[in-house]
Amino acid sequence: MKPLLTFDETLLDNQDQFKDPFFDRYQLRHAEKPLQLNEQVKKNYLFPTFYSDVTCAIGIFMCNYKKAEEMMFHPAIKPVRMTKDRALIAFSCYIYKNVLGIPPYHEIAMSIPVLVDPGFNPPVVPMVAEKMFKNFGYYVFSMPVTSLENRIRGNKIWGLPKVVQEIDITENSGYCTTIAKEEKGAPYFELSIPMNGQEAEFDVTSNLYTTLEGEILQSETNFKSRFHVNKNMKALVKANMKADHTYLKIGDSPSGQILKNLEIEEMPFQTRFTKGMVSSFDLPNPNYKPSISLT
Repeated sequence: MKPLLTFDETLLDNQDQFKDPFFDRYQLRHAEKPLQLNEQVKKNYLFPTFYSDVTCAIGIFMCNYKKAEEMMFHPAIKPVRMTKDRALIAFSCYIYKNVLGIPPYHEIAMSIPVLVDPGFNPPVVPMVAEKMFKNFGYYVFSMPVTSLENRIRGNKIWGLPKVVQEIDITENSGYCTTIAKEEKGAPYFELSIPMNGQEAEFDVTSNLYTTLEGEILQSETNFKSRFHVNKNMKALVKANMKADHTYLKIGDSPSGQILKNLEIEEMPFQTRFTKGMVSSFDLPNPNYKPSISLT
């Protein structure tokens, strides 16, 4: 999808696209004030932002723990520790067909599971028992998106590192392939996720941790769908396994070099694919009081 670089004061009247019972969990509301997108345009969005009929392809890989730790915006934020001095990195690729009030777009969330100011950081456990760790969440270090409006929203409301790029997501020969390109058109990221696998129901609530204007923010994200899942549990005991398919290609551009520095393994720890996902993303939690400070 080519980037959409224009927008006006119009909010799409598309609430009829969000009839799934999932959305009954939420009471829509406006932020304290409309968002000023540029000098001419401001919009009074509803929150949480709703998404329906989403195509989602996720690849979860092992990477170097120390390199992941160096990505954090505060030394007290620690990647969830995996076996053999590794951390996890998740690439979540989305085709957002219906977005509340906003035109469709594509997006990639590149994130690392973290614990905020952990007194205890046991290997693996936070990934299988998230509810035991109230300080568990995800740090998104890069978020390419095909919509300028959504880039501005992400930057100004949540402090998300959104950048406008061309993102193509296609389905072919049993794989969903996502390609992201630098500003001048050079591909730097290609993720190929199998569309088949063992079916599993996901109904997940997680937190994203970001920074904005010198503050640490916590924002809730939710999604629900039946995914096709492939797991590689052998990766817990064996590092740098050879892949049976080219799942991830990383280019030599500036964006690609950031990913290469993480020393990502070629065989994914897990892949997930679904169509028809429903999800939501809320405003930053006003009651969140972080135990650490950027100052």
